[in-house]
Amino acid sequence: MTQHLTSLPVLLPMLAAIFMLMPPCGKNLRARRIVSVGMGLLTTVASAILMLMTQEHGTSVYAIGNWSAPFGIVLIADPLSALLVTLTSFLGLVCGLYSCAGDDERGSFFHPLLHFLVLGVNGAFLTGDAFNLFVFFEVLLIASYSLLMHGGDKRNTRAALQYVILNLVGSSVFLIALGILYGTLGTLNMADMAQKVTLLQGDDVYLAKIGGLLLLVVFALKGALLPLHLWLPNTYSTAMPVVAALFAIMTKVGVYSMMRVYTLIFGEEAGELSHMAQNWLWWLAMATIVMGAIGVLASQDLRKMVANLVVVSVGTLVALVAVQSVQSSAAAVYYLVHSTLVSAALFLLADLIARQRGKVADRITAGRPVAQPLFLGGAFLVAAVAVIGMPPLSGFVGKIWILRSTLDTPYGNWFWLVYLVASLAVLVSVSKAGSTVFWHHTGKSDSEQERAHPAQICAVLLLVMCAPLMVVFAGPLSEYALLAAQELHDFTGLLQDVLGGVN
Repeated sequence: MTQHLTSLPVLLPMLAAIFMLMPPCGKNLRARRIVSVGMGLLTTVASAILMLMTQEHGTSVYAIGNWSAPFGIVLIADPLSALLVTLTSFLGLVCGLYSCAGDDERGSFFHPLLHFLVLGVNGAFLTGDAFNLFVFFEVLLIASYSLLMHGGDKRNTRAALQYVILNLVGSSVFLIALGILYGTLGTLNMADMAQKVTLLQGDDVYLAKIGGLLLLVVFALKGALLPLHLWLPNTYSTAMPVVAALFAIMTKVGVYSMMRVYTLIFGEEAGELSHMAQNWLWWLAMATIVMGAIGVLASQDLRKMVANLVVVSVGTLVALVAVQSVQSSAAAVYYLVHSTLVSAALFLLADLIARQRGKVADRITAGRPVAQPLFLGGAFLVAAVAVIGMPPLSGFVGKIWILRSTLDTPYGNWFWLVYLVASLAVLVSVSKAGSTVFWHHTGKSDSEQERAHPAQICAVLLLVMCAPLMVVFAGPLSEYALLAAQELHDFTGLLQDVLGGVN
């Protein structure tokens, strides 16, 4: 069974989704909920075991159909991909649990679509083949199209249409880029591509560069990097909050793809194409942070504010990718986990706050007091301190690591200026939002106000408690992040693991 463990984070969500579409789960919502949460828990446990296995025994390569690379399709579980698969599975479990309070009743097939999305994201993190990265992108995108429409209205439909059109264009560009790279290199296995790109000469170098830069456009669109980020605030703020919380991991797929492609294929060993995207990534990342911070300052409701916080986190992560060092990659791994969990928690909190404030909903203005001020206020305080990056929570640890890893870089001074000013903007905006929502009241609390369901409370607590836990276990987590970064930058080791003796 151990040899098949790498495939379980992909296989289990697929089986769960298919099973929930068939009798007896087909029209039985309670059965779907039980299966969804149960399979989500099983996927999370399997992913966690895989993560521990990669930490102890190193990278695991699973050849589907026993066809070895570069001729067959392989799934590669190294410390980085195993961690992100565990993060995705955990987030899917929490969102599935939260939806059991009634959000899954607002449309059809919520739970199967959730598991199809987890399948696509996990597959994108594990695949060792560029074409199958495209395939898994399409799986997660198709599921996301339907989830965006779940319980939607006209405003939601308009944002979803823009999201669909942009991603269809992105998928077309992705295919064109893969066609150019396959015609140039003769392979789409990432390890094999990394090996062959060093041998390119003449016009093939320019063709491979065109293909690589087209991939940058695709990943920038998927990750919401400026100027291709404009779809994200409207899309995330109009989607159901539980869907937006689940989508917190989707931008990270684009960032992860940049880490893989521009560290492995176009990294230090790529000859003339070495670090081809580095200068682009630096300036685009800093511009994204600036635009995200402006969006946070201008936000008039909580969900739009959280959506713009996601944009800021994307810019920060891409700046770390541009540094191309082990320390910056380790900081990116830690910050990626932190930002995903905190963003998801804030989306769910915004939903609970909106439900208890009546017509004012989640707008940042004076309104009716919430029915559960202790729980919602306490959870919001923890999430706010974490997302701002203040001690003693995980955001502060991540911020210090980010600043240290960028200190001696060519654009380090510019990054420090941009990042710290953006952090100040986030501090001002989040503090204002919290004080307005919880302290500025018009009217009195109503005894008939909707209160949070136990499943919603449990889901929010699971996410919010991750911020202090990431500090309590900062030592082991930092060691794991450093191990993941070292494996990511180990060019020779990865080629040996994937290709073995194949030339």
